[in-house]
Amino acid sequence: MSDPNTDQNSPKKTLLLVDGSSYLYRAFHAMPDLRAVPDDPASAATGAIRGMVNMMERLRKDVRADYAACIFDAKGPTFRDAIYPEYKQHRSPMPDDLRSQIEPIHEVVRLLGWKVLAVPGVEADDVIGTLAMTAARQGIEVVVSSGDKDLAQLVNEHITIIDTMNGKRRDLAGVQAEFGVPAHLMVDYQTLVGDQVDNVPGVEKVGPKTAAKWLQEYGSLEGVVANAGNIKGVAGENLRKAFDWLPTARQLLTVKTDCDLTDYVESLPAMDSIAINPMDTKALKAFYEKYGFKGLARGLADEAGAGSGMGVGSTQRSGAGSDPHSDRAPGLFDEPVSPATRVSTVAYDTLLTWDALDAWLAKIEAAELVAVDTETTSLDEMRAEIVGISFSVTPGEAAYIPLRHAGPDAPVQLPFDEVLARLKPWLENPAKLKLGQHIKYDRHVFANHGIEVAGYAHDTMLQSYVLEVHKPHGLASLAERHLGRSGIHYEDLCGKGAHQIAFAQVDVAKAAEYSCEDSDQTLDVHRVLWPRLQADSHPGKGLHFIYELEIASSEALFRVERNGVLIDAPTLARQSAELGARIVQLETEAHALAGQPFNLGSPKQIGEIFFTKLGLPVVKKTATGAPSTDEEVLEKLAEDYPLPAKILEHRGLSKLKGTYTDKLAQMALPRTGRVHTHYAQAVAVTGRLSSNDPNLQNIPIRAPEGRRIREAFIAPPGSVIASADYSQIELRIMAHISGDEALLRAFHEGLDVHRATAAEVFGVALEQVSSEQRRYAKVINFGLIYGMSAYGLARNLGIDNTAAKNYIERYFQRFAGVKRYMDETKLSAKAKGYVETVFGRRLYLPEINSPNGPRRSGAERAAINAPMQGTAADLIKLSMVKVQQVLDQERRSTKMIMQVHDELVFEVPASEVDWVKVEIPRLMAGVADLKVPLLAEIGVGPNWDQAH
Repeated sequence: MSDPNTDQNSPKKTLLLVDGSSYLYRAFHAMPDLRAVPDDPASAATGAIRGMVNMMERLRKDVRADYAACIFDAKGPTFRDAIYPEYKQHRSPMPDDLRSQIEPIHEVVRLLGWKVLAVPGVEADDVIGTLAMTAARQGIEVVVSSGDKDLAQLVNEHITIIDTMNGKRRDLAGVQAEFGVPAHLMVDYQTLVGDQVDNVPGVEKVGPKTAAKWLQEYGSLEGVVANAGNIKGVAGENLRKAFDWLPTARQLLTVKTDCDLTDYVESLPAMDSIAINPMDTKALKAFYEKYGFKGLARGLADEAGAGSGMGVGSTQRSGAGSDPHSDRAPGLFDEPVSPATRVSTVAYDTLLTWDALDAWLAKIEAAELVAVDTETTSLDEMRAEIVGISFSVTPGEAAYIPLRHAGPDAPVQLPFDEVLARLKPWLENPAKLKLGQHIKYDRHVFANHGIEVAGYAHDTMLQSYVLEVHKPHGLASLAERHLGRSGIHYEDLCGKGAHQIAFAQVDVAKAAEYSCEDSDQTLDVHRVLWPRLQADSHPGKGLHFIYELEIASSEALFRVERNGVLIDAPTLARQSAELGARIVQLETEAHALAGQPFNLGSPKQIGEIFFTKLGLPVVKKTATGAPSTDEEVLEKLAEDYPLPAKILEHRGLSKLKGTYTDKLAQMALPRTGRVHTHYAQAVAVTGRLSSNDPNLQNIPIRAPEGRRIREAFIAPPGSVIASADYSQIELRIMAHISGDEALLRAFHEGLDVHRATAAEVFGVALEQVSSEQRRYAKVINFGLIYGMSAYGLARNLGIDNTAAKNYIERYFQRFAGVKRYMDETKLSAKAKGYVETVFGRRLYLPEINSPNGPRRSGAERAAINAPMQGTAADLIKLSMVKVQQVLDQERRSTKMIMQVHDELVFEVPASEVDWVKVEIPRLMAGVADLKVPLLAEIGVGPNWDQAH
């Protein structure tokens, strides 16, 4: 009987090989410090195990295979160590916490249905190479999952390497594109370049480009060697010096494909013994419980109910039932999957007739809460137009209205304008409650079509952000984490990169299933998260309060984004020209200081000039041992040498020009002449907003050139710009939280808090504090808030470590309440795993009990600072909401146009300037009652810069 794998009438089989050693390191470094017993550092480390489970499960779903094996490096030396004792000698030893997880990882991978292999004397790559080539010779398709470039030498028409961490695919075309040589020359290429990771030298100073060029010209390593006499310069000389070494390097770098695996894989060359197996559910459950993975254990009970899809439209299909703990939802802290919200079947309708639409309009009119989702032409909310709309009123039921699909097989759709006119009364009715995932985006999309949606009561993205800020908040992650449901990805429909199609080109049936699924899952997730928020309903504080604040902030931010800020294009053009001239001048001056022209953006050329030609001191080295020229090094060298200072200035001005003066005017929306930034709410764990496209919060204002950019943010004729910001907000919050008497007194008496601190620390009268002492006190005040060490303070002030240590000790003697707060906060954080803002926002610290010293120290610093940053974020949101409410109530024409850190920026008609100067600071100061008075200050001018 012929082998079924070579039978032309049989479907091709697939072998999936996993580089387990690569996976376990990635899992270890990607995950936080998890423990079998939470908050008990002495219990078994489990982060790498959990990460491995996620990765293996996701891979098994994504790659359909008939045979599979996960291959790890075995303990002990390999044949390469005998050939070259220095092989891999530079590698750091495996961390103890990872070593302790290797055996459990092997065990759980087996229980998940994979063949596990670790063969003494050879490396995992060699076992992978042997299995891959054995299968390929039989016509079996082979997929190897690894990030290791060494395996690219295996690629042929049957063998493909995938890297699931970054989506990279190394097939024949992929290898050629990435390395510049065909796969069959990869060993030659690696031999010339060497492998720093494994401590295998190549030809000195021959990098990837030179190696690829030689191989393209001479055809092989043998051809390069044969023509070495024709290769001129240092590279040719180094090549000839390496003749004796190259055979050894080639032997070390060649992946073996003929390992004896008879003791490990019984049926080779047949693949029967590594056929992929079902999970051992019973043993897995016991394993998960042993290592504290309660959510994974619970999820196993539901696996049997998972089914496959049966289509879309007015039909039923089985619910998506994939594991809720794949690597799309890291699940660092297991969440229960509520049986009440699990969906076993779904009914999705595609509305192509008026009767079908009327039936669903009746449903949404009668429903208490409706999930709404839009499909659009763009991610840019100010430019996006509707392609289709979906609704869900009950988990498992949803409908999609296709409106602008134009694919080759697109059906006749209902008239766009007429459908929106029918929906508009319901959408604009505040009594009809609505729900969405990232509702601010959908509000913009509807507004682009003249619909001002009212009645948005809930946002699942914000619910997740408030309840579990440390986790992903995308719908796919939420559905998988809380419901055990996975679904269609946008890329599944539209593709990626240059080949991505517009959503309007997607087949309507597939688009309907995708959009209905989004609305359905949004409603389903809400049914899990909302009760948790309701349970924490302390008035004026707690997670329920924070959620209400985030929903209200979303409304205010929608208005801010919609308003935008007017940009003065001629001013930016003039600044760009001036910056360009200065950049050219700096380049000329740098070349003169270096004594030769060079590329100011090339770290390699800078290094050669600094350390070889000019003999500047080496401040630190890179991971490869080369002298570093990073920003920190340049700043240090710039203290004593003019050339690094010129390069730093050149970099700063080039970034300013490229990011702002050249681009801001281009980013203005043509129909408004304004820049409309996007404020992301669910990003920073502290609650702070993130501005992007363009980022208005990162305009560098320490240098005059950066400050001048704000001159281009202007008011229209008849109006001015007003800027209101909180004064010393984080220090005031520190005084409130710590209750320190000296700080409280300084703020209540209206003193200059930095001068008051200097008087305490230096033991002088307030009026005798020098400007230098005040500067020191300011650095100490803000530095301690951010957990600055004595070393950091010394560097910042340019003093020795002993003096810095003495200043900190003296500070804590004088401000004992601050020291007490810091100590108590660390202890509380270690016990709870989180800290809270004044208003109850939780800021999780997964590394607070980590045995890894630097990680733990970082978490301790965050524990001290996060409540202040988070409370400041809450206060500015409270201010935004309050100010917008008053502007609306009083029917003012003043517009809020920006939020930048602790600052609100307004566009104010001349007739309202006096009102704004008085009322905005009053409103901002009155949003909370702290132990110290809040102070907001306001400035007014024709542009943003002059308003400061």
